[in-house]
Amino acid sequence: MTIPKVSFFKVLKNAKQILRNPLPFHNENFEKHGDIFEVNLGFGKSAVFTRDAGFAKHMLQNQHRKYHKSPLQTKDLGKYIGNGLLTSNGEYWLRQRRLIQPAFYKKKLDVIASTINDTIKEELLRIEFDKTIDVYPLMNDLAFKVVAKSLFSYTDTGNTIARLQYITEAAQKSLIREIRQPYKRLWFHLSGQIKKTITLTNEARDILNSIIEKRRNSGETYDDLLDMLLESRYEDGTAMSNDQLIDEILILFVAGHETTSNALCFSLMLLAKHPEIQDKVYAEVSKSNGKELSLMEKFAESKYTTQCIEEAMRLYPPAYFSDRIAIEEDEYNGIQLAKGTIILISFFEIHRHQDFWKEPIVFDPDRFHSDNKKEYSDWYFPFGAGPRMCVGSNFAMYEMIVTISELIKKYKITSSDPIEIKPLITLKPVNAVVTFVSR
Repeated sequence: MTIPKVSFFKVLKNAKQILRNPLPFHNENFEKHGDIFEVNLGFGKSAVFTRDAGFAKHMLQNQHRKYHKSPLQTKDLGKYIGNGLLTSNGEYWLRQRRLIQPAFYKKKLDVIASTINDTIKEELLRIEFDKTIDVYPLMNDLAFKVVAKSLFSYTDTGNTIARLQYITEAAQKSLIREIRQPYKRLWFHLSGQIKKTITLTNEARDILNSIIEKRRNSGETYDDLLDMLLESRYEDGTAMSNDQLIDEILILFVAGHETTSNALCFSLMLLAKHPEIQDKVYAEVSKSNGKELSLMEKFAESKYTTQCIEEAMRLYPPAYFSDRIAIEEDEYNGIQLAKGTIILISFFEIHRHQDFWKEPIVFDPDRFHSDNKKEYSDWYFPFGAGPRMCVGSNFAMYEMIVTISELIKKYKITSSDPIEIKPLITLKPVNAVVTFVSR
């Protein structure tokens, strides 16, 4: 089977649109060529794009050993945030995963649940009710502070957290320009843009190194994620070095705060536009009567709220694409894949594919009722799939459930604005304008 080709001329012709928002370009080609097509990127490079859920599962799960993260992450993103779970491959990745994953089990997260709860409640005090606001800055700050305080119990009264947040976001903006304009790669080097961003990220590494050293020398324990990571040991009894810890912490900041803040914004916008669904969430969250729940209890008592978040992440997956490179020859459904082939998986398209979903653009949380979930498991990828599925999925879901529960208990949320998107490294909302009306 021959994969349809999209010419480099068409890429150049649509360059401005692709830089601004590549999703319409992707959709146009999927509709024209089918669920798999190849794009000529110029200079002898190309990439295969797919919205074939079976192919995605083939690469991420069934034949995952034949595929690695592509240089888009291991080199392009890696130069800014280091060699951690998100950007490493092979034996090193597996060793890190085995070491880090236990810190994110639900029972372990119960230890920091009160920190998550307190941080969320503190941040939500900033809401101005009976006033129309863009909720994105609020959710972005909330998610960043939840990660920071859960990681290292940081009670910074200065600008350290704000500075880390600024650097994290600046690095992502720089990277997205590089990814979407590969033909300008030499210019990005010559202009000093890449050097400037690396200088910024080195500043972040220095900040984090100071925090780690202070903790190592304090002799105190805080029962936070940093304690768990410092206490973790490889099979040979050794611990992570400071550089390894910093790599993983930077990845937790990048992957952990923005994806969550984006999902929260989209969830709130969708609930604001569907008052009947919002009323069902209110009926559920009102049952707690202010009672403090453990993490496991919160999951158990928030089933409909969880369904709403899952449906929001179907329509607007924060991790809206993933990438792989074939490290050996492979074959899928008659398609021959040469070693070195780069494949970009569009979760955004898979999550809206008419072959998989009834009325795919309708917000319907009942899709994710426990009776229906199994039906969609093969084409739903909010946190990826297979061995490289997001290590922080439980953390993120708990944070989102608590945030939405706290908000819906106190406010009715309304919005008359359309939902707009800005695909960067993650899928961001634009003008997430809502009104919080006190109940």
